[in-house]
This record gives sequence, C-alpha cells and structure tokens, in this order.
Amino acid sequence: MPASICGKANISSAETFVKAYICCMAKIFAFDMERFFQALGDNTRLRLLNLMGSQELCVCYFVEVLGQAQPKISRHLAYLRSAGIVAARREGTWMHYRIVPPPHTGAAKILRQTLDWLHAEKSMQADRARLSKACCTPEKFAGLQGAPLPLPVERFSFSESA
Repeated sequence: MPASICGKANISSAETFVKAYICCMAKIFAFDMERFFQALGDNTRLRLLNLMGSQELCVCYFVEVLGQAQPKISRHLAYLRSAGIVAARREGTWMHYRIVPPPHTGAAKILRQTLDWLHAEKSMQADRARLSKACCTPEKFAGLQGAPLPLPVERFSFSESA
C-alpha cells in the first residue's frame, strides 16, 4: 500500500477512504489568514461585529440599525462566516448570527483585541445605542415587527499561554 499524506498504516479500504476524506476536508476547512484580515478590513463588517458583541442577532436588527439593504447585510455576514468569525442558525424564517472564535489562536486574539477596540470607538458606541433602542422598543421599527429579541451568548476567552 503506498504511503499517503495521512501516514502509513495497514488498514482496510473503508478506513482508507475515511482517512482520505478527513484529510481532504481538513485542507478545505484550513484557516485562511488572508480572508480573516480581509474580513476585518471593511467598515460594514466591523460594524456588524460590533453590534453582535456578546449577543446573537437576527438580520433584521442589522438592517434597521445600520440602515443598509438586507442583501448587502447578508452578503457581509456570509463573508464573515466564510472567514470563520461568525456562525449562523436558522429559526423559522429568522437567521441569527453570533461571533465565534476563529480556529487559529493568533486570529482569535486579534479578533478579541479588535472587538475591544470597536467597543471604545464613538461611532461604534452610537451603533450599539441604536441597537439598544431598537431592542427596547421594536414596535417603533417596522422592520422589527415580530422579530425575536437578541439572545446573549458567552464571549469567547483565551488562555494566557495561547
């Protein structure tokens, strides 16, 4: 049996297929550093990350707070997902987004520092104030009628040795 990138072993053909599949999938889902930094290089995406902070938000809140069209918001959220920074879940017709730590330790630290920096920026504070107002009085916003309220999520943390 020829040596493979998965290592040498005497295994059956079914196990070989599984190992090859796992190795291929690992390559496909490898962390893309360039995509990560490009994701952080756009003001709209930074504003989205700022609004998510430590909560899970429905797309309708982003649209309302940022005053942008839903397709544009969804396109930027998809970019953040592909960069490994944001995760999504569907609840009926609603899509909810939250920040997740990137799989790369250095990228996770950079993301944490970026979020801390955004938290201190005046323009980002204004966005969060608009979000707070929208969450407290969703009936005043036509785009939020029937929308689920944001859910708190645990902020990711880092070990000092990482």
